[in-house]
Amino acid sequence: MKNELPFVIDLSKIDFLDSSGLGALVQTAKECKKMKLGFSVVGNSRVAQTIKLVRLGDFLNLKSCLEDALTYLKN
Repeated sequence: MKNELPFVIDLSKIDFLDSSGLGALVQTAKECKKMKLGFSVVGNSRVAQTIKLVRLGDFLNLKSCLEDALTYLKN
């Protein structure tokens, strides 16, 4: 994370996300915010359901596809 490019984590092929995974995403989002880097998570319906269940969708800038995440980070 030592560059100045936006950061996208693509979890679209992941079937399960547990509390450790959520913790790692939150920590990464915090680090990106501290470094003023754009950050977004791409998740399929199962991952999105877990992220939304714990109300982290907005904080992690959750998007449904890579194209949406890239468009979000360009703006």
